[in-house]
Amino acid sequence: MNYLAHLVLADNTPESLVGNLAGDFVGGLGLGEVHPSLRPGVERHRAVDRFTDSHPVTARSRARLQARWRLFSGVLVDVFYDHFLARDFERLAGEPLARFAGRVYAALQSQAAVLPPRLAKAAPVMIRHDWLAAYAELDGVAVILGRMARRTRRGAELARAAEDLRDHYAALAADFNEFFPQLWQQFRPDTGPAGIRAPF
Repeated sequence: MNYLAHLVLADNTPESLVGNLAGDFVGGLGLGEVHPSLRPGVERHRAVDRFTDSHPVTARSRARLQARWRLFSGVLVDVFYDHFLARDFERLAGEPLARFAGRVYAALQSQAAVLPPRLAKAAPVMIRHDWLAAYAELDGVAVILGRMARRTRRGAELARAAEDLRDHYAALAADFNEFFPQLWQQFRPDTGPAGIRAPF
């Protein structure tokens, strides 16, 4: 899963929100190199990744993209699933996406002193350009992919991967709708991120 799903699976505290997000910004660092307040979130982030990467539904989604994207298919599925989450965020997560994103950005600012270096560099840009809300629209997904593309050798191609989301939209949406309740039940079986019972 990408940023938004990891954040939704966090506990409703600034430390947990930031820790779950930080998992994408610490690479292979050992937990001892992460601030203690963020370690539980990073651990959950890694557990979510293991569950997601080994799940048969996400494997099916990757297979829809592998002919063209091969090793990039997993990254694209993560981004595309965040799109489906953002598109239906209030029903799935129990609060409007804009309000949730605002809480995440406030958490990043309140925890600025303990952010890992890569997240400390990215956070102001994330807040200024409202990365989390961007997932809800196809144009926003294209912008996100373009940003990712600048860090890869196949950048020019990856920036066009939003076309694959359009081409496989219904099938990928069905995959997400099958997978996400299972993910939630695995990591948040009782409540949503705002203390609201999950809708499944």
